[in-house]
Amino acid sequence: MTSITFTEETLRQISLFQDLTGATAIDCLTSEDKMIIVVRAGHIGKAVGKKGEKIYRLKKLLKKDVQVVEHNPDPAAFLSNIFRNYGVRDVTLQEKNGKPHAVVSVDPAKKGRAIGRQGKNLRLARDLVSRHHNVESVIIA
Repeated sequence: MTSITFTEETLRQISLFQDLTGATAIDCLTSEDKMIIVVRAGHIGKAVGKKGEKIYRLKKLLKKDVQVVEHNPDPAAFLSNIFRNYGVRDVTLQEKNGKPHAVVSVDPAKKGRAIGRQGKNLRLARDLVSRHHNVESVIIA
């Protein structure tokens, strides 16, 4: 696990998210066009709102794609939450050379989107899971 450090801009975005949704954010990763927010377990419904209205409003304000992920102390369940939009079929944790690795099986029709253009979604997911769990790499199968 790595330490979590926020920039001023990220802190502003987290504050906006919490003010808008009333849910508690515990982590946030941003890229040019995407923001992934990790909320406390049980806060996902509060964060998304009815029919996704809160997330839709946040997307319009930030002009970014926003993904909300529910935290889970189990690394496999956490990875399943990260990739839930891509039809997760199975998450397997393996040890290779003494380091933990994860293999996430997704719906074959959504595999390309799970990886993202130039591996962007996969990189964000790997960075996010390594901040909360001792997982070295993530492979999409």
